[in-house]
Amino acid sequence: MLNLDNINKAVSSVHLPDYNPLDIKPGIVHFGVGNFFRAHEALYIDKILHAEPNWGIVGVGLTDGEHSRKKAAMFKVQDCLYSLTECAPDGGRTVRVIAALRDYLLAAQDPQKVLEQLSSPSTRIVSMTITEGGYNINETTGAFDLENPAVQHDLHNLDNPTTIFGYVVSALRRRRNAGLKAFTIMSCDNLRHNGDVAHKAFVGFAQAHDPELAEWIAQNATFPNAMVDRITPTVTADDARQLNDYSGLEDDLPVVAEDFHQWVLEDNFADGRPDLARAGVQFVSDVTDYEHVKIRMLNASHIMLSFPAILLGYAHVDQAVKDPALKQNVENFLVRDVIPTLKAPPGIDLHEYMQSVLSRFSNPAMADQTLRIASDGCAKIQVFWTETVRDLLLGNKDCSRMAFGIAAYLEMLRGISTSGQHYPISEPAYAQGQQTLIHSDDYAAGLKLPAFDAWRDLDSHILDHQVVELRKIIRNQGVLAALATLPA
Repeated sequence: MLNLDNINKAVSSVHLPDYNPLDIKPGIVHFGVGNFFRAHEALYIDKILHAEPNWGIVGVGLTDGEHSRKKAAMFKVQDCLYSLTECAPDGGRTVRVIAALRDYLLAAQDPQKVLEQLSSPSTRIVSMTITEGGYNINETTGAFDLENPAVQHDLHNLDNPTTIFGYVVSALRRRRNAGLKAFTIMSCDNLRHNGDVAHKAFVGFAQAHDPELAEWIAQNATFPNAMVDRITPTVTADDARQLNDYSGLEDDLPVVAEDFHQWVLEDNFADGRPDLARAGVQFVSDVTDYEHVKIRMLNASHIMLSFPAILLGYAHVDQAVKDPALKQNVENFLVRDVIPTLKAPPGIDLHEYMQSVLSRFSNPAMADQTLRIASDGCAKIQVFWTETVRDLLLGNKDCSRMAFGIAAYLEMLRGISTSGQHYPISEPAYAQGQQTLIHSDDYAAGLKLPAFDAWRDLDSHILDHQVVELRKIIRNQGVLAALATLPA
């Protein structure tokens, strides 16, 4: 078991912290301690703790249940240490032990301890990776969804919250009443203008509870926008054994990631920040162009590749991108539909960026699951594809590649590959009643799903017709036959 007592037993090639973890004091509270956070934000923080030991992280888990309790217990046993293995496409790899996470709290077990940590003067940043769909924004109205039952509970029980919105706003109320500064609320999720989305969510919640508190939060807290990028696949039990065999560690919480990572962040902090530039963070006044490139190229092509790959039986992204037809479709999508409408940030060549994306997808060490990429596709389509779809429709441009992506998504939702193999689908956005749309014999029924709400104000009858025709071909002749109908 990896912990502070045996950390030095790692093989010599493993990079150990260049600071004493016992000297680190918390300055950040993070909600959503998943693999991406542990391979991204925690790594950047780990690199600056030798010089700035007051920026350690306290992680918070919001979900309850057996898996959540087991995860919390493992963090405690391992003194919140874990290994990060970074793998290059050429097979090279490095391993380091991360000690930036200095405590882990399971909110359901001790909500008051979470509130105390959030309310502490030492907490100056609250960060989060709660997924694209976790901000509780009504996609139809664009406003924070006050009808959510958990939100309603917290609005009436702010001293005993259950949601991230309740915890953060309750802590900010305590800080205001105690005369303390507000903290920075920093989203690290794959959302365009994620800071603006976080502002809408947290201030929207506060407004419903106490307008004066909402005004104080709006004036004193900050919500910097950020663009984050790193591929971090799920680690299976088999993967964990292989990682530990390589590192010589007995780590129950290993993380694996590609050797690429990027963080572009607006320099907008309420109560100071660590010098993350020394760790490679790029501070800018506006992240818009950077996030557009990442979301509309990497994230958009990730799902454009994965939806049909699942239908073809490809379990991993690196397998899918080696399929010539799937790879060519992604290249055509990027070159013809996306790049012409993108503004490149300084120093970025969009065609070179495309090649780097395809190279990263081909990394076999990632073994990134296509089902993981395709999960929560409703939210991902709305975030990653909307701008491209709207541009195509408004410009009366060829929508065939976009129609193929939508058709593949709708067929993928049925949970059965073209060879008849069944697989699990994770779509938390869809209510039980929407399953009838997914499994309807009417090929057009699925177009009523909320994944496509963001362009209902536009004339999409040509796109819709193409989707229906491509669904028929996929269902009856297969994915490759559908791809063969697209313009060369």
